[in-house]
Amino acid sequence: MATKRSTFLYLAPIRGITDHLYRDIFFNHFAGFNSAVAPFINPQRLSSFKKKQLFDVLPENNEMPIVPQLLHTDPDDFLALAARLQDLGYQHLNWNLGCPAPMVTRKKRGSGLLPYPQEIISFLEQVIPRLKAKLSIKTRLGLEGIEEITTLLPLLNDFPLSEIIIHSRTGRQRYQGQADPEAFNHCRKLSRHTLIYNGDIVDTDSFSQQANRFPEINRWMIGRGALADPFIGERIRGNTINEDDQGERLATFHAELYNRYQIVLSGPGHLLSRMKQIWAYMGQSFPHQRKLTKKIIRSKNVDQYQRAVAEIFAGLKPF
Repeated sequence: MATKRSTFLYLAPIRGITDHLYRDIFFNHFAGFNSAVAPFINPQRLSSFKKKQLFDVLPENNEMPIVPQLLHTDPDDFLALAARLQDLGYQHLNWNLGCPAPMVTRKKRGSGLLPYPQEIISFLEQVIPRLKAKLSIKTRLGLEGIEEITTLLPLLNDFPLSEIIIHSRTGRQRYQGQADPEAFNHCRKLSRHTLIYNGDIVDTDSFSQQANRFPEINRWMIGRGALADPFIGERIRGNTINEDDQGERLATFHAELYNRYQIVLSGPGHLLSRMKQIWAYMGQSFPHQRKLTKKIIRSKNVDQYQRAVAEIFAGLKPF
C-alpha cells in the first residue's frame, strides 16, 4: 500500500521488550519506521542518573533516533532527569501519561494521573518555563473514561507541546478490547496540537482505515503490530517485499536478537524468558504454524527452544 511521503511512524515503547538492543536490531533489519519512543526511565528522587540508570537511552547504545520518556510527576525530579538527558544531547523528551500498569497508576503516574487535570496543568506550568528541550505527551483516553481526556485537552492548548500521542484505550482497558478511533476523533476536535494516533494498527488494512478516517493525521505510533509483523512499516509505505525472503529475514533477525541477548542477559533462564516474550508477538507472523509457536512458548530450556525455533524456520514461509 502506498502512503504519503510525509507519513511519520514511531515504534511504540513496550516495557520489557523494546529496549535499546531490540530497537537497534529491529531498525537494522526492517525499514519503514522513523523513530522510537523508549520505555520510560524509572523515576528517582533528584537522582544524578548515572550511566547504569540511563543505559537504555545512552547515545552510544542507540544507532537509531529515539525519544526518551519520563514518568515523573514531581516537577523538580522531572527537571533533574531532563537536564541529564539534555546533557546527553536529547532535544525532545516525552512525558508518560499513558502507562496502564496498576503498580504505576496507584502512584498517580502514567494514566493514573489523568483523573487529576489540575495537577497535570500545575506540573506543566512549573516544568515548561524551565525546560530547554521540546516536550511531547503520550497519553490515553483516561484512566476510567474519555471524559478525562476531553477535560484535559482544551487545558493543554496554551502549552507549547511538540505533539500529543493518544492511545485510543483507557488505562483500565490496558491492552484488552478494541481501541476507540471515534474517541480519538473527538479528541482531535478539542486539541490545537499535533496529534499522533496509536491503537490497533496491526496491518495495512487497519492503517488504511484510520488514515482514510483521519486524512489530516500524518504521524502514527505502532507497537504490538510491529512486534507481530516487523515488516509492517515497509508494507505501509508500499515497499516491495520479496515473499520468498520474508522467512529468511525473520530468521536472521531472530538469530541476532538471540545471540546478542545471550551475551547481555544473565543466564539461560533470563534469555529464555526474554525470547518467549518476543515470540508471544512474533509468533503471529506464522498464523499457520500455531502448534510450533506454542511449542516455542512452552519450551522449558534453551535446547527445547532452539529445536522448536529451528523447526519453524526450516523452509516455512511466514504470513
